[in-house]
Formats: sequence, structure tokens, C-alpha cells
Amino acid sequence: MTERAEPRAAYVHVPFCAQRCGYCNFTLVAGRDDLIGDYLTAIERELGWLGRPREIDTLFFGGGTPTHLPPGELRRLFEIVLRSFLLANGHEFSVEANPADIDDARLDVLAEHGVTRISLGAQSFDAAKLRSLDRDHDAAVIARAVDRARRRVRSVSLDLIFGVAGEPLDVWERDLAAALALEPDHVSTYGLTYERGTALWTGWKHGRVERLDEDLERTMFAHAIDRLAASGFEHYEVSNFARPGHRCRHNEVYWAGDEYFAVGPGAARYVGGRREINHRSTTTYIRRVLAGQSPVAESEQLSPEDRAREMLVIGLRRMRGVDRSEFLKRTGFDLDKLVGRELRPFIDCGWLESDANHVRLTRYGLFVSDSIWPHLLHV
Repeated sequence: MTERAEPRAAYVHVPFCAQRCGYCNFTLVAGRDDLIGDYLTAIERELGWLGRPREIDTLFFGGGTPTHLPPGELRRLFEIVLRSFLLANGHEFSVEANPADIDDARLDVLAEHGVTRISLGAQSFDAAKLRSLDRDHDAAVIARAVDRARRRVRSVSLDLIFGVAGEPLDVWERDLAAALALEPDHVSTYGLTYERGTALWTGWKHGRVERLDEDLERTMFAHAIDRLAASGFEHYEVSNFARPGHRCRHNEVYWAGDEYFAVGPGAARYVGGRREINHRSTTTYIRRVLAGQSPVAESEQLSPEDRAREMLVIGLRRMRGVDRSEFLKRTGFDLDKLVGRELRPFIDCGWLESDANHVRLTRYGLFVSDSIWPHLLHV
């Protein structure tokens, strides 16, 4: 098994949003901008516990909505983080953004601090669909955000959602066409999920929301794969498509099973073979850190076998699949001896394909991949 190197990637969670969308189960607070000052102090304190600055290749600010912060507070956050995480030459620095937040003042802050990639939560270009998703922008706002962002950063990505209740295929087809007309460098497509605890979940459980037919959802996903491929995008992970040279390098750290730092409420890190997750409550996170207490709510030291199985599952999300010799080198486990019996039914039914070198998802396997993972994670 190869020696574990110090992480070369870092994630910063920014929990603030203007409002909570009905489908969102991420760690966030809406309407609590009064907490921003204490949050910044807590981030600075948590980063101080690293002990010394660390050089990294990729840095990702997610949320929440990082660009919800006013320009002054956004600048202070970047300055705090960049004292502890030093960007290496050729770095990738990604920031998630709400299209409505993309103005010149915020773009100045992003560009001044080395941001190379902006990921815009467009979700849709259809007015009715955006309303059902509780989004606060329209198609014109997305177009302006893309135009402004591409003048200041190297790479612009669009997030899109399909499978909204009552959504016909032609609405999704128009969403894809509208996105491609803006010529983004990267596109992520996600089927709408019903997460416990969200307003969407509650509406579905009480019969107020009817989930879209699974066959139609699969048709939508298949259409996205074909449409984006025909437009020159590489399908490199289940939900992600990139023009050449514009993959999200930070997310590839996750899918490769490499380690990474993370700070902020709800942030999950993987360092030294240990997975830790900070408390999801922003107020609890702030209170603990400012009191000098650990914000960690969950912690697990992975066994070598658990680490190998997890690396297999996240690696299978990539279109290239998992290379047997690389897997053995990195984990110390022979892939077929470890999970050959669990893989066989999925290979036989056509969800996975296997050759002498690789195991990977088939096209049909892409549509049902979430059903495979539990069988590979547990003996």
C-alpha cells in the first residue's frame, strides 16, 4: 500500500443563504446574516488549530452560498483562509455562487484572491420550474452572471436539476439547450432528490407533491448525457461533464479517495485515515469553536478494508472506473479477492462491466448506481 501523503486539497463551508430552497438539505442558515461576524472569527480560530500553513493544489468554497456574503466580509473570509491554505502554482480555486449575487464588487474580490472557477447554481432556465425550486433568479440573471464571470475567471460551471414534479421532457430539453447556448466550461446535472427533513420531503409524504416517474427521470438523464457529449463535453463522473481541461480538480480529489482538509459548520474532512464531520448547526459550531471546544460531531478511523471499499465505491462514480493494479497499489487489497463476489451479480445483470484492467459502470448502471453502493460498502 502506498504511503499516505499530507492532503493537497481543502474545503471551506459557508452556511449563509438568502433563503432555504424546499429541496435543500445542506448545512445552511437563512436570514441570519447577524452571525457572519462570529462565523468569520470561528473559521479563523478553527484554522489556527492546523498549527502551520499548508500548501494546497485545490481549494473549494461551498455552501450555503459563499457569494451571499457582502464583498467586505467575503474579502475577510478569503484573507483568513489564504493565511492557512497557501495556493500552489497552477492551483484551482472554486467558489459556488448564486447567479443573483454575481456583481462587479464580488467578482473583484474573487479575482483579487486567485479564484479560477465559479460554479453557478442555475438549476433551470424555466420560470415555472425555478419557482417550484424556490430559486430567486430567472434565465436573464443566469446569462448575465455567466457573461460577467467568464471575464474574470478561467472556468464557469452550471448546475442543473431535472426530475421536478410534473416536469415534461421538453422543459428539460430546453434547459439543456439554454445552458449550452451560454457556452459554459462545465455542467453538472442532478436528479431532484427528496431528502428527509426538507419541505419537499414533507410535501411528498403528505401527498402534496407527486414524484416524477423513474423511467422519465432516466430518459432525462440519458438525454443530458447524449446532448452534452454531442456538444463536446466529456462525461467524466456520473453527474459531471467538462470541456477539455475544465474538470473540477477538487472533486476529483474526492473521487480518487485522496485526503483533504475542511473547515466550517457541517464540513467533512479526511485526514490521516480519519473521517470527521463538524456539527451541522451553525450556531452550535460557532459556540463550540469560540469556547475553544472541538466542533467535531462525528469521527471515524477507517480500517484498511473499509477505506478500500469506500475508495472502490467513490472511484466507480468516475467514467473511467477503477483500475485493478492502481487499486492494489493504493489499498493493499486485490479488488477481486475483496469484492469479487459482491460485484458478480451487477456484472451479470449488465450494471457493471469488467475487463482485465478495469471495473466500471455501464450506461444502464449510471441510472441505477445508487442501488449498487450499499452492497459494496458492507461485507
